[in-house]
Amino acid sequence: MTGKAMGHEIGPKRGQSKVAEIARLNDHLRRTFDGGRVVITAGIAALAPLHLNLVLAGVRTFNAFTVDNDPCSEHDCATLVVRGVGVLWKIDYYDPTMTYLSSDAADPSVTVRVLTIMLADEY
Repeated sequence: MTGKAMGHEIGPKRGQSKVAEIARLNDHLRRTFDGGRVVITAGIAALAPLHLNLVLAGVRTFNAFTVDNDPCSEHDCATLVVRGVGVLWKIDYYDPTMTYLSSDAADPSVTVRVLTIMLADEY
């Protein structure tokens, strides 16, 4: 399958390499909390310190991506349960001004990644 997007030729190889780069950048942010911004919601902030640390460790070490929970292979969202509490994390892509969505999530020069960690019932 080939086509044009934003004036650029795309095909299976180019599309796969972009997806792989997005996943790599997302994994880096999620594992290190570096390469973007990390936001926790009020529900996460209200957890006891030990529980909060376990949630953050769970997000950082998450690697159970499957076709069912990661259909686009971008490693941009997942859920987990930590000490009986459902947690959801997701990564969004914004332009450098944080006003609009990024024009290319695979290009860090035009993308600010935002990792949001929330209680599942806050979504």
